[in-house]
Amino acid sequence: MRRLGVGIGWRAEIAEAVDAMPGVDWVEVVAENVCPGHLPQALTRLRERGVTVIPHGVSLGLGGAERPEAGRLAALAERVEALGAPLVTEHIAFVRGGGPLTASPPLEAGHLLPVPRTRDALDVLCENVRIAQDALPVPLAVENIAALFSWPGEELTEGQFLYELAERTGVRLLIDVANLHTNHVNRGEDPARALAELPVEAIAYVHVAGGYERDGVWHDSHAHPVPEPVLDILADLASRVAPPGVLLERDDNFPEPAELERELTRIRDTVETAAKRTPRRRTVPVTGGEPRRSVAVLARPDARQRVGVAQTAVLSALVAGTPVPEGFDRVRMGLQARALAAKRASVVAKVAPELPEILGEGYREAFLGYARSRPMRGGYRQDALDFAGQLLKTGRPADARARRRLRVWWLDRVGPAPRGGAVRLLRRARQALTPGR
Repeated sequence: MRRLGVGIGWRAEIAEAVDAMPGVDWVEVVAENVCPGHLPQALTRLRERGVTVIPHGVSLGLGGAERPEAGRLAALAERVEALGAPLVTEHIAFVRGGGPLTASPPLEAGHLLPVPRTRDALDVLCENVRIAQDALPVPLAVENIAALFSWPGEELTEGQFLYELAERTGVRLLIDVANLHTNHVNRGEDPARALAELPVEAIAYVHVAGGYERDGVWHDSHAHPVPEPVLDILADLASRVAPPGVLLERDDNFPEPAELERELTRIRDTVETAAKRTPRRRTVPVTGGEPRRSVAVLARPDARQRVGVAQTAVLSALVAGTPVPEGFDRVRMGLQARALAAKRASVVAKVAPELPEILGEGYREAFLGYARSRPMRGGYRQDALDFAGQLLKTGRPADARARRRLRVWWLDRVGPAPRGGAVRLLRRARQALTPGR
């Protein structure tokens, strides 16, 4: 198969710009943001022109203690088929906790969290990856993530962890050089060592993105220009191997198309310059030539339970306000908790744009107050409903007109058979909306 080249993350906000942008060889789309039967026209036009589109999943939770859900795998496979993709990607992360494995209420992070680099966690991840590989119609690649905190008692470096994962499962790697930079600033990890320990023949493609530093902490925002240190890591990687593809990620605060084009040019120039300096670097295809595939050790039930208990304790501290487990940096855990709440607020505002419109400037403060003690329980759309319902139960917002608008919005979406306190709220809301009242 042909190589990917240089691409950009497809987002609806920049769809028209990407459609007209020169030098875009391929695009990546967040899998959960597209519906197989109703692809956006701009994305369809790209496919008709022969532009490769790769779906990038964010919700499988391959690093979680539970096995991947069959429904989520089937949905991801549908998107692969609809996009005609040669490859599908996901993250080395956990996004949920609790449940039957730990005999505790289920919890959702709403974002990607790092797995501990332990033998138990590696066994669990390897089995989960093999399950996903068997369910997906094309090769799978998994991405290293950025992290604000470290797990105590880790047994492997990031490079060692990724090497063993690729060796035991044959999975390909999506290496995010911006995440290597993030982990360098936040966790003191050497990106050059990580690259030296990687099985470069397993690299499917590379992510490049921007962020910002505040008070000694690097925030992987995907909303700022790519900084020089990230390009330096890209150059180091490109000096070791010819990556099949490199992709610019931008998720927010979108600049003018000309600025995005300049970023793509910088990325292309960085890779080409590294190639000229090191003509003997290795070249690998995008989907063929998988690394040696040995039999993955099945995770023992007690290993899954240990990983599940540990991840649930961490997640509960981050989203439900329970005590931080021993051995973790409380300051960094606090930063992560606030980052998760802020992420929830931003995504809910996109999923339900009527809420910030109704609540005005008070939306973000109200949501962050709600999120401090109320974990997600069913995805972002359910989170929006739960938030609105909680506001109404407590007589908010204070402005009567805004409260009526919020009540109407909630009633239109809450479903035909709400239970418990929601029934009483629904009855009172309908009475309040009756003409003449």
